[in-house]
Amino acid sequence: MTLPAPIRYSPAVEDRREDEAEVVHDLNETFDTILKTTAEDYGHAVRSVHAKAHGILEGTLKVADGLPPDLAQGLFATPGEHRVFLRLSTNAGDILPDAISLPRGLALKILDVEGERLPGADGRTQDFVMVNGPVFQTKNAKQFLGNLKMLAGTTDRIEGTKEVMSTVLRGVNKALQAVGLESPKIQSLGGAPNVDPLGETYYSVTPFRYGDHIAKFSLVPVSPDLTRHTGQEIDASDRPDAIRETVQAEMQGAVGIWEFRVQLCRDLDKQPVEDPTVEWKEEDSPFQTVATITVGHQDSWDEDRVRAVNEEMRFSTWTGLAAHQPLGNINRARRDTYRHSSDFRQGFNRCPIHEPAER
Repeated sequence: MTLPAPIRYSPAVEDRREDEAEVVHDLNETFDTILKTTAEDYGHAVRSVHAKAHGILEGTLKVADGLPPDLAQGLFATPGEHRVFLRLSTNAGDILPDAISLPRGLALKILDVEGERLPGADGRTQDFVMVNGPVFQTKNAKQFLGNLKMLAGTTDRIEGTKEVMSTVLRGVNKALQAVGLESPKIQSLGGAPNVDPLGETYYSVTPFRYGDHIAKFSLVPVSPDLTRHTGQEIDASDRPDAIRETVQAEMQGAVGIWEFRVQLCRDLDKQPVEDPTVEWKEEDSPFQTVATITVGHQDSWDEDRVRAVNEEMRFSTWTGLAAHQPLGNINRARRDTYRHSSDFRQGFNRCPIHEPAER
């Protein structure tokens, strides 16, 4: 089957809402509720989302040689190797025991990236922020604000109650999966399977500029040391840091290889820019590999690396090249809220946050 040509990027693909500035203001106020509550509890500021890391990995991204013109765009236009950091996490804004199962996240930072930067993007890095599901839980930032207010209200509440709720919601979600349905909202509230993050496929969920085109991204485990853990659930009933301990044990002798894949937008009706709850179907546009990431066996909770990445770095969809500009309402809201969160963390902890330099 011959696929339609990729849609060419133009500013006209975005449809800006009149309430965006107001919603961003309200998002920052709600994030402040989470940030201040957790900082007072811990005596240390953590991220307002994806606060708990399960592993910090260091490896190499290799951009494929000989990519066709549609795929040889932005960072991926030039073959070569880049040092990378990966941060595996769970999406809550407080540090919860792992028995409370939530969707997994993977933040990727690529170093030594040449090209025109996005406005306000420090350093010479490119970030990609992903989760282990292909769609976002809400259509726009205003709807997300409603969910966030509900989650902010549960921050610092009794953990035992959250564990019971998580168990119930996992049962509901499995029942839905049995009849061919899934609920991103139930998963975001604690009903996600308690899976091993090393075996998961991660998605950008929202679209981005891809040089001349528009795309979503995925990161897919391909080495046997990773794929053997795909779908594998971790029993965290009596270990609050079970996921971190599991990843640490597994990476001691593992070689992790992921493929970085690109899904080009070919039909704006089937693959909308402004609605991230719509999955872009692979039959309409398959994911195509443009690079591989290799991580050798290592201590995934090395003290120095954890401090450097977890405490001294930020991950943002707006850190990177103009050729990979985030698109859509959710991404536009991320720009100021990500910065707001990291500025709070930096100020409270009195620890400068900066982009790493290549060494």
